[in-house]
Amino acid sequence: MAITDAEGFAKAARATPGQIADLTRFLDMLTAGNEVMNLVGPATLPDFWNRHAWDSAQLLRLAPNALTWADLGAGAGFPGLVLAIMGKDRPGFHVHLVESMTKRCRFLTQVVEALDLPATVHNTRAENLTLAVDIVTARACAPLHRLFGYARSYLAMGAQGLFLKGQDVVADMTEAARYWEYEADVVPSLSDPGGRIVRVKRLGRARKV
Repeated sequence: MAITDAEGFAKAARATPGQIADLTRFLDMLTAGNEVMNLVGPATLPDFWNRHAWDSAQLLRLAPNALTWADLGAGAGFPGLVLAIMGKDRPGFHVHLVESMTKRCRFLTQVVEALDLPATVHNTRAENLTLAVDIVTARACAPLHRLFGYARSYLAMGAQGLFLKGQDVVADMTEAARYWEYEADVVPSLSDPGGRIVRVKRLGRARKV
């Protein structure tokens, strides 16, 4: 069932009033920022609580004990900023927001500072960093065969991958298998009947194509 408002999100995600307040302020900043740069499709803003907030927060159910996260191609902050808001009061929780576009990094930094979030913004390409984290994630970043290249160093250091994908996930995974040896399963999305989450447990060496 789709979530239509903050109350529905609070119930589904077991969010506190403080988390709802932070998410509401994030939505306000996103709406304002979207007027001067391309952060998200304007038509998706009315569906913020389901399409963006719940789509991101559902990852916590798949890794309830994870404390350190890396969001590759963080863009407007999905799922990274939502995860940071939801984990704000957990000791040791931290999200690394990795984004190569400087103007988007400025937006991410503004939100992190305004909401005092446990997050670090890295203005660089994902493959240029080596971070030891529990989970590496991404949404609408790249096809899996390219995304695996970006995430390779994180997975090699023990991270599990949780990648938000669309309904074409089977074709995406088949294409990735031409380039990589990997072990993964697919979890249905709670926010979108057509969405899927690819849970990568192991990424092997790249294949010669």
